Amino acid sequence: MNDPNSASRLTAVVTGASSGIGRATTLRLVEEGWHVLAVARREDRLDELAAETGCEVLAVDITSDASVDRLVARAQELFGPGLNAVVHVAGGALGIETAAEADLEKWQRMYDINVLGTLRVTRALLPALRESGRGDLLFVTSVAGHEAYPGGSGYNAAKAGETMLARALRLELNGERIRVIEIAPGMVRTEEFSLVRLGDQEAADAVYDGVEQPLTADDCADVISYALNAPHHVNLDLVTVRPLAQAAAHRVARHQGV
Repeated sequence: MNDPNSASRLTAVVTGASSGIGRATTLRLVEEGWHVLAVARREDRLDELAAETGCEVLAVDITSDASVDRLVARAQELFGPGLNAVVHVAGGALGIETAAEADLEKWQRMYDINVLGTLRVTRALLPALRESGRGDLLFVTSVAGHEAYPGGSGYNAAKAGETMLARALRLELNGERIRVIEIAPGMVRTEEFSLVRLGDQEAADAVYDGVEQPLTADDCADVISYALNAPHHVNLDLVTVRPLAQAAAHRVARHQGV
């Protein structure tokens, strides 16, 4: 357990921290004594998170070079030249069109956030992870990056790209004191993921109809916390985490009255 009063406590940047898994991860790491810089686009949400947890916050658009440059400067101001962990949660899905009916603007946006945005932050903060001598790159991807399903092709492609980024980095950084960890959740019920994807609250709620106990953001934060706090010689290359009701990305048990 980190000592929250220690100047040597572990440090982390968490992206996508304004809601869902990113917010839950920030809460968990702060509770465990980490010094966390939580970043997202929505400054009002970040201010609420800071007031609740005492974490540091910064409004960041990971698709912008200038915005990520400000992130690097703020991380160095807070933590010095070294940084222990970057937790990549920012991402998301847009639409459920088939490949034949693909909306290229949605595909581009998903690729910009899930792949290029993640790469931009990784490249920018990698020197600080190296400097710390105990660095972690943790990618929250999705089972969608490992299993295709109808209506998921755009998100499948984007998350597969992020997965391949993590795998390539693990090879490229082999021999350095940096772990590369991938957490691939299945069905997680958060307040925004399906709503953003579908654009309609009723349709978003229907995604979870009849599913007994979908995963929560806290469930994912549990796994992320375990991976980051494990002894540093222990690397969880890939953890796939699903609710019991889900056997595959496209196969979910549903029951009436649940």
